[in-house]
Amino acid sequence: QVQLVESGGGLVQPGGSLRLSCAASASIFAINAMGWYRQAPGKQRVLVATITSDGSVKSADSVKGRFFISRDSGANTVYLQMNSLQLEDSAVYYCYADGWRTELAYSSDTVDVYWGQGTQVTVSS
Repeated sequence: QVQLVESGGGLVQPGGSLRLSCAASASIFAINAMGWYRQAPGKQRVLVATITSDGSVKSADSVKGRFFISRDSGANTVYLQMNSLQLEDSAVYYCYADGWRTELAYSSDTVDVYWGQGTQVTVSS
């Protein structure tokens, strides 16, 4: 069973910074994209940023220039550096990954999607 383990959430004042980390378990053949989504109370889960195995980044307009995603592909780990945090950044942040669980899945391009348990980020004065 593939697991995504998140860390780094917490409480921060507006303008502050936090760094989220997410590590995928080794029991997966290959990962394509990793990244982060977030869900605020009463709202849908939305994209924050993702990064593919070749380094292509997709991010929400609301975080461009403030949040930076990086990845250690060898360690199946993704990071999200969040700077200049704003009140509206408060949410549960979920780690995301998609990839091929086995070599057979890779050869047939059968992609699975995985989610972490979520980590709370609260921006408050």
